[in-house]
Amino acid sequence: MKRKLYVGMDVHKETIRIAYLTSNSKEILKEQQIKHEEVQIKKFINRLKLEWDEIDCCYEAGVTGYPLYRYLKSLGVNCILVAPGKIPRQSSDKIKTDKRDAIKLARLMRSGELESIHVPSEEDEAVRDYLRSRDSLRLDLGRNRQRLMKFLLRKDIKYSTTKYWTVSHYKWLNNLHFNNEILQETFNDYYSRVRVQEENLKAMDKKIQEVAESEPYREKVGILRCFRGVDYLTAMFLLCEVNDFKRFKTAGSFMSFLGLVPGEYSSGSKRKQTGITKTGSPRLRRILTEAAWQHRFPGTGSKIVTARRSGQHALVVSLAEKASLRLHKKFRNLQLRGKTTSSDDNGSFKRVIRISLGSNESCSLKLE
Repeated sequence: MKRKLYVGMDVHKETIRIAYLTSNSKEILKEQQIKHEEVQIKKFINRLKLEWDEIDCCYEAGVTGYPLYRYLKSLGVNCILVAPGKIPRQSSDKIKTDKRDAIKLARLMRSGELESIHVPSEEDEAVRDYLRSRDSLRLDLGRNRQRLMKFLLRKDIKYSTTKYWTVSHYKWLNNLHFNNEILQETFNDYYSRVRVQEENLKAMDKKIQEVAESEPYREKVGILRCFRGVDYLTAMFLLCEVNDFKRFKTAGSFMSFLGLVPGEYSSGSKRKQTGITKTGSPRLRRILTEAAWQHRFPGTGSKIVTARRSGQHALVVSLAEKASLRLHKKFRNLQLRGKTTSSDDNGSFKRVIRISLGSNESCSLKLE
């Protein structure tokens, strides 16, 4: 019989707190702290391998990312990463220390109560980080545009000819001049930030499209682009944030991952459902909501969408058309029931997405 050891780790930037126990011991076999360095980690693992046939490690996913996980795997150690929100916690437990956390992880791992998160490959993680960087740049650009317009408003300089950030608006901004030298420098600083970030955003979008048209993303991106409201950026966000659609055996599990299922607080004969749980990636919920808004209008697609579907399998195109019709029908039904469609209430249309994802037909496309 193999001798098995369960190791719980509380990982920090500089140190790792470790606790381990066997499958039949009630008490912690040992608890110690080591430096978060490859040399120290390898030395610790090699020492354990002299005494134990099999070693299972676990630690909470966090800011330290996946390098430790990959390094432990390279040393031949079974390792899982656990989402902090899915670790069972007792309401009576009011004391939190690194030692207690490591011990709790080791015990929960031995009892089989921990569920591992999905760890992407290094290539997928790199693309995901690039997409998230692009999203941060988009937010920064929006803030700098707002700062620029607020500065002009404080100086009673207003533009009302067309919408902001159009060709006419940029011509108007280019022709603005201040008599005060300091004010002119201030305006130039605000405006240059906007222009630089706009150029950076265009460059990043171009790079994302190049990646989307290359392997291993080309085929899956092509399938997703058959759906209205989904182009290169949305498709890449879906693929890199979800990573592996095979993880979700049902539409319900995928909805739960997105945080688009209603919460519930029920007891006895009382049943109370709350708003959507909002667990998972807020980026995915945002881009899916934005994509779903394209289905406010009837029709299965414009000339652009039709061109994107060229060369795709007939089943893929059929599912995309059915999804579009179903979403529009659901949107109309929600409107007739008095649900608001204003930009300050996206909850109603998030329900539309949830219902659509719940269809067996729409989830039959696994992107395998």
